[in-house]
Amino acid sequence: MSRNYLLPSMPEGLEELVDLALDLRWSWNHAADKLWRQISPDLWEKTCNPWLILQTVSASRLKKLADDDNFRRLMNVSISEHRQALKSSTWFQKTHAKLFKVAYFSMEYALSEALPIYSGGLGILAGDYLKTASDLGVPVVGVGLLYQQGYFRQVIDVHGDQTETFPYNDPNQLPVTPVRDQDGEWLRVHIDFPGGILSLRCWEVTVGRVKLYLLDSNDPVNAPADRGITGELYVGDQKTRLKQEIILGIGGWRMLEAIGVSPEICHLNEGHPALVVVERARAYMIKNHQPFDVALAATRPGNVFTTHTSVEAGFDIFPKELVTRYLSDYADELGIGIDNFMALGQDGSSNSQAWLNMAYLAFQGSGFVNAVSRSHIETSRKIFQPLFPRWPVAEIPITYITNGIHVPSWDSEYADELWTETCGKRRWLTTLDTVKDEFKTISDEAIWGFRLNQRKQLLSYARECLSHHLASTGAAKELTDQCGQMLDVNVLTAGFARRFTDYKRIDLLLRDPERLEKIINHPERPVQIIIAGKAHPQDEEGKKLVKKWWEFATRQDVRSRVVFLEDYDMRIAEQLVQGVDLWINTPRHPWEACGTSGMKVLVNGGLNVSVLEGWWAEAYNDNVGWAIGDGLRHEADPK
Repeated sequence: MSRNYLLPSMPEGLEELVDLALDLRWSWNHAADKLWRQISPDLWEKTCNPWLILQTVSASRLKKLADDDNFRRLMNVSISEHRQALKSSTWFQKTHAKLFKVAYFSMEYALSEALPIYSGGLGILAGDYLKTASDLGVPVVGVGLLYQQGYFRQVIDVHGDQTETFPYNDPNQLPVTPVRDQDGEWLRVHIDFPGGILSLRCWEVTVGRVKLYLLDSNDPVNAPADRGITGELYVGDQKTRLKQEIILGIGGWRMLEAIGVSPEICHLNEGHPALVVVERARAYMIKNHQPFDVALAATRPGNVFTTHTSVEAGFDIFPKELVTRYLSDYADELGIGIDNFMALGQDGSSNSQAWLNMAYLAFQGSGFVNAVSRSHIETSRKIFQPLFPRWPVAEIPITYITNGIHVPSWDSEYADELWTETCGKRRWLTTLDTVKDEFKTISDEAIWGFRLNQRKQLLSYARECLSHHLASTGAAKELTDQCGQMLDVNVLTAGFARRFTDYKRIDLLLRDPERLEKIINHPERPVQIIIAGKAHPQDEEGKKLVKKWWEFATRQDVRSRVVFLEDYDMRIAEQLVQGVDLWINTPRHPWEACGTSGMKVLVNGGLNVSVLEGWWAEAYNDNVGWAIGDGLRHEADPK
């Protein structure tokens, strides 16, 4: 369905800009960046949202561009490249004769800052998953929620205290389109809730060859309270959280059925979408006139559950009273009653009977369960052991697939040029058999040159961000002017960005601040540090860590070489992993399931210094970084 009614009058010949703007392939393939920048340099710099740019520019501006031969040539090249890329044969088509369809369910997706429906690592992984599926031609559809506010935006005041804001995500300005049925009506799916029927609007996001379908409850036909169910990502109260997970799992499967998508595989990214295994069984049960237990047994082999959790406290659990309120009629419809329904997400012990554990439900409803790194498999087997009380831990049926990254989303312009020159443009679209040897042909001078360019870019970005931030806090102009002299392009630049919470041990470097100050200001080998990160609105200890780093960064003796970047998002993450020389990672073992930020640093020529945790425990060697600690579990930090 066209959304041209949201646009100024499009001159003849520019119509195809609409499809180009609504395909998030531009978020990792930067062939059209010059095109969007030429239309509106300021908007492109501030939003990186081509769809918003097309809505905002005037008709006269578009007319002027349509008459510009240089712009038309640039546009035609971009459109041609886009068409060719989507039509070209893919690795999957060449290597897999049998096609199948995977439905990937996730609570969050980080595809671009232009679509802010993500929080952190889980969403980054989901976004990279869809982008990689597009590049490789894997037949995947994504299922998620469209949040009216999404995750919070961070504000840090002059004292270093974090507060939160929740800007409204106007769907009209997001690169999403309503899903229409055969009659042209906006597609809606429905769920029975106490007191009435919840109506859910369906949206579509184009991600290259892949589609992402999103549900939202902000339908005017719903009660005011229900319209806000999909308002905020990772909302604190359990009732809203359960409703969101009902929408994602049950509503998500119903949406696929309504669209006409019949996946052979359902992939659950964490336990949040666990109810899809039940709804999928219900659909089988109705279609084949079978009881629920037979339907679940028949569909279970086609469900895959990826667990990222390292501690039981990370599981979503809901009290029986709440589950009964929202799902008792559903359980009766399945023919199993609420007690048997609850048992699907329990371990059989007496102390678990009052709770529904979504991770347990996902596990027991899936034929394949994987952890996200080699070290995480041991942790996962221990925390899921209650489901297998008499089994040896080593035989609990969990395997592992180490997380990866979508490299084109994270390598810099300079890195891309270097990789292309030595390994070809399609280096990430097939096997990597020859990449290692090809990259070895690059000279040390070339590598150092591109590292220097990336560091310059990061430092320029950090200075600008800090200047804007200080000005917003009411800092004196003299102080904001000094930002231009902060940081030195010829100094080793370390950095990290992550959620500020206790197990990440963000403050490990601050255990001895005077020693850190001496390292930073070493007369011959100084170091500078760039930091970013948020604490969850309800994590007061995490907020204290934000304040602790802010206070250190504003000390007179280090302020020229330590910078804290406010409001950590995908754009800041991209700048950091591309520009730092050294990525620091200090979580408490074994709480970091995998982590992927350090992988992004490597592809940009940086090095890692990290605890032997997650992916780094598998990839570490002394040519690409340093290891912290002994790789063993410690309940408390060594004194």
